Amino acid sequence: MKPVIVWFRQDLRLADNPALRAAAATAAPLICLFVLDDHAPGDWAWGGASRWWLHHSLTALDKSLKGKLVLRKGDAATTIKALVKESGAEAVMWNRCYEPFAVERDHKLADVLEKAGITVEITNAALMHEPWALKTKTGGKPFRVFTPFWKTMRGMDVSKPHPAPRNLKHHKVKSDELKGWKLLPTRPNWAKNFDWTPGEKEAHDALYDFLDDIGKYGTARDLPACSGTSRLSPHLHWGEISPRQVWHAVRTHGHSAGSETFLKELGWREFCAQLLFHNPGLPTQPLDKRFAKFKWRKSEKDFDAWARGQTGIPIVDAGMRQLWQTGWMHNRVRMIVASLLIKHLGTHWREGERWFWDTLVDADLANNSANWQWVAGCGADAAPFFRIFNPVLQGKKFDPKGVYVRRFVPELNEVPDKFVHNPWEAPQPPANYPKPIVDLVAGRNRALKAFRALKG
Repeated sequence: MKPVIVWFRQDLRLADNPALRAAAATAAPLICLFVLDDHAPGDWAWGGASRWWLHHSLTALDKSLKGKLVLRKGDAATTIKALVKESGAEAVMWNRCYEPFAVERDHKLADVLEKAGITVEITNAALMHEPWALKTKTGGKPFRVFTPFWKTMRGMDVSKPHPAPRNLKHHKVKSDELKGWKLLPTRPNWAKNFDWTPGEKEAHDALYDFLDDIGKYGTARDLPACSGTSRLSPHLHWGEISPRQVWHAVRTHGHSAGSETFLKELGWREFCAQLLFHNPGLPTQPLDKRFAKFKWRKSEKDFDAWARGQTGIPIVDAGMRQLWQTGWMHNRVRMIVASLLIKHLGTHWREGERWFWDTLVDADLANNSANWQWVAGCGADAAPFFRIFNPVLQGKKFDPKGVYVRRFVPELNEVPDKFVHNPWEAPQPPANYPKPIVDLVAGRNRALKAFRALKG
């Protein structure tokens, strides 16, 4: 039989993988292919942390495929067309990606292959519902507000996940060596302290560890010092586990306030994907068009201090250092650091978006873009312009003993709890920790003035 190509992308798993399942059902020998395509436009080629994760995730996938994963590097469409010709493949199957450039590329590739007589099958592995499946009752338009989106989604059935196909047959073709792609950092090895293990098995292990404490999720998720979050975001982004698998595992585990809150977070992920699909300019253009005229401040000095965790504001610096050291940041702290950059420092949200894109192992274009716009107040269902997080109050509320702050900002180890979030007010401020780069009251007032002028 002629082979079938299964094109892996952000679906690096065997179970509940519709494209792989469909290909296996043909009984043809498979070419399980991953293409390293660095041709994403603008700023959206994979960042450094994503490439680190990808290296290890591909290693795990290859192990699951018993060493049969085929690696090729280059423009994806050109590479696949060449492989079809080289192997004589009669079909190409893949699961959808929803980034605008991926949608455009995939449509063109499918058209070319089908005109050449090649069977193409494209399926959904990344979402519980396609972005076009949920629409408003009045007007049948895509949702722009999360609450009605969630109410609609919550009432819809989620199809059950399928097990991994067994006894896969493989067609042999040449493959690149993963180490030749040089996805891992070397000099310096800034990922040496990353505490992650990518892969399908590890994704399921993380899920079931989380389920043991999911009842506490509603409150624990806001406490950065404890392990109250699922830490599933990079596994979901890279498709090592499917949202259907997570959804049904949570539902089966039993109902609680924590589980309902977590399911709602999965709903927010779907909402962001829908926003990007229907608004392809989301990564660079504000949904609220008034913000296109907003006059942002430009200070490389301020941005560098923010990025390096040297703002002099402990909860912000702890978050930025956690990001650099681990490739991840607690969600509550993500909102705090983003608010400081946008509101107090007046920096364009796109600057923070790009930094997160390069440094997060779970950098997802839809989530990253939608969440930065939410904090900026220019996105869908956005935070109102007057919602400006006070990082001191946020730190005192969610890290009252300074456990999280001291973990990543050891300069504050000797500062009393009372002053750990505002060390500049301590009787003896630490000499080796910077003073705040912005007066929080003055920064807030400047932001309010600018936003009021914009809103009219």
